[in-house]
Amino acid sequence: MSKLIAFAAIQGGYKVVAEVEGQLTRALASFDASTKVGFPNTAYYLPVIYSLLGIKVETLEDLKKPLEFARGLLPPHIKLKNWLPYLGPLLDAGMAGIIAYEIKEALRYLNEPDFYIAQEDPDIENGKLWVGAADDTILRKRGVEFVDGSAPGFAAMVGAAPSPEIAKMLVEDYQKKSLYIFCAASHNGTTLIEQCLEAGMQVGWNTRIVPFGPDISSAVFALGFANRAAMAFGGVQPGDYRKMLMYNKERIFAFVNALGDVGTEWGVAAAGCVNWGFPTLADTPIPEILPTGICTYEHVVAPVAHEDMCQKSVEVRGLKVSVSEIKIPCAFGPAFEGERVRKDDLYAQCGGGRTQCTEFVKMAQLGDIEDGKVTVVGPNLGEIKEGETFALGIYVKIAGREFQEDFEPIMERQIHHLVNYIQGIQHIGQRDIAWVRVSKSAVDKGFTLEHIGVALHAKFHQDFTKIVDKVEVTLFTDEKEVAKMTKQAKSDYTVRDSRVDSMTDEDVEIYYSCSLCQSFAPSHVCTVSPERTGLCGAYNWMDCKASFEINPTGPNQPIEKGECLDPVLGMWKGVNDFIAKASRGAIKQYNFYSMVTEPMTTCGCCEAIAAMLPACNGVMTVNREYMGETPCGMKFTTLAGVMGGGASSPGFIGHSKFNVTQKKFILGDGGILRMVWMPKMMKEELKDRIIARGEEMGVPGLYDMIADETVGITEDEILPFLQEKGHPALSMDPLIG
Repeated sequence: MSKLIAFAAIQGGYKVVAEVEGQLTRALASFDASTKVGFPNTAYYLPVIYSLLGIKVETLEDLKKPLEFARGLLPPHIKLKNWLPYLGPLLDAGMAGIIAYEIKEALRYLNEPDFYIAQEDPDIENGKLWVGAADDTILRKRGVEFVDGSAPGFAAMVGAAPSPEIAKMLVEDYQKKSLYIFCAASHNGTTLIEQCLEAGMQVGWNTRIVPFGPDISSAVFALGFANRAAMAFGGVQPGDYRKMLMYNKERIFAFVNALGDVGTEWGVAAAGCVNWGFPTLADTPIPEILPTGICTYEHVVAPVAHEDMCQKSVEVRGLKVSVSEIKIPCAFGPAFEGERVRKDDLYAQCGGGRTQCTEFVKMAQLGDIEDGKVTVVGPNLGEIKEGETFALGIYVKIAGREFQEDFEPIMERQIHHLVNYIQGIQHIGQRDIAWVRVSKSAVDKGFTLEHIGVALHAKFHQDFTKIVDKVEVTLFTDEKEVAKMTKQAKSDYTVRDSRVDSMTDEDVEIYYSCSLCQSFAPSHVCTVSPERTGLCGAYNWMDCKASFEINPTGPNQPIEKGECLDPVLGMWKGVNDFIAKASRGAIKQYNFYSMVTEPMTTCGCCEAIAAMLPACNGVMTVNREYMGETPCGMKFTTLAGVMGGGASSPGFIGHSKFNVTQKKFILGDGGILRMVWMPKMMKEELKDRIIARGEEMGVPGLYDMIADETVGITEDEILPFLQEKGHPALSMDPLIG
């Protein structure tokens, strides 16, 4: 911590306390010691002193005790040498200054009874700008807003901006976030309130721009209001200073903006606010206090550009943005999640094997992105003709102090159902195999691709308040940009998937459910274990674990395995109990490691579908991107229609591409050694993993033994190839006994 800022705050404490001691001495010489003092129309006396010290100040004589307490708080002056940069002395000096400032304002009410106007709004015409301390009527009307969240906090703004235009910008930025703006002090002969009036703004409690007073001492009214709200609505008892300060830190998201030169008197006020957990952000290059401690994050941050002041203040204080309205032309909500866009109403589509459609969430640093920014790179819907296809890359950057890279796939998977929430838009799939269909009715209402970003920004803030501070969305429709983004995304997908490579199902007692796709497949319950990733390919076991930690009531719930009923096929009593309940009785039980005997249910979002090939005594699999015929006689789309929708279909199973090379993949049926055919594109994508898995199972040449469409697309066509290669499936026990 800077010696300079500590020196300024402590010097300010001595200066303010000495000044107020002189004012009190003069008042006692001019008035009787029993003269009534206090803020008008309140039962909270001098609220800072009453709430923290439990002292009821009613007379001039009563002011002596808290002022003596303030004098006792003042720490030793900063030493030239051997000074230790502790925060404690600065906090004590700050609290001494705040107590002295409250006494100073009480003396002003005594000496200048007409200085403040006792009403919600100032009387501009008669030159009465300053409203002073809020009375109990205002407290009852406004204070509850700080408890129920309709007013998440306040910006205590001291000084003045360089111009009325900048003042207006700053204040309106805070108004948009539902914050109160408490104004005090002046700079270069003007105040922020006067600048707001010059800019044509209305000020007063009704517009949440509160003109407390022209001096730095009037900033104490903001702290007094916060403490009174804690006593009135938070149940904090007078004198319980620790609970009072903690309540404000945890419940009242307030901060100080210092606009102008920060001298010793402003410095001690800022130090005092730190006791409440309220940080200070300045527009001048004053020394900073960056390490966390009393405040949630940094204590003093400077210099901050005026255009960044609002966002930086919200970030430093830890205030979470609440987006209550989703401004898109279509209706939005879970009721539309299961809606299909039929052929007759289809305007345009992307993905689904026709074009590339990729979605990718990446963690960003707070200073690197702009919250709420949505950009379309390439043609928008207005430039795409009806009936055409287009490429799409949905790239979401998320920043938050509590956000982690482990949360990226969780947020990424939310895109599926959040896009489906938009009436007239259908979303299937995930990662780099998504499929989005846009209806004519949505386009007729004015829907554009930007609205996908608007919806994601709003819902990420609404649903993941704890971890999300900023969201920026870019939608690529330029094919080259989509390809570039997809390449980066695939690299990250591989890294994410590898996190569970060393884990086995036996290592854990908890599996996780995923019910994100139940809107399309009501009886489908995906169970994710370390050796069986979600069939959509987007979630592995660790992703589900992180998702549950973020949202304990969300779609990924822990499942205690319970008693193992079949270690070969992979069945557990706890899993069966869970899926019976989660599928509403439609599915009583299923096996993890078999596609022949009671396999797991399949929805429409699976990356691939495996099917038996009886004549080859093996199985095939086909990925969503492959549009051709397969040896089972059905394309992917036909397979998905036949055995998707939440059914458990013996002989078929949906799965992720990654799952093919996991050790437990259909192990109850013989595992990957049963794999006799897959599309060339999928085979090449999994090449290294197939080779490694084949070697682990004692068949080092397995990769070359698996047929693809270049060999044939019927069982009769591929069987000679399998016989020539000596495929192990041909000598295994029959699949159907």
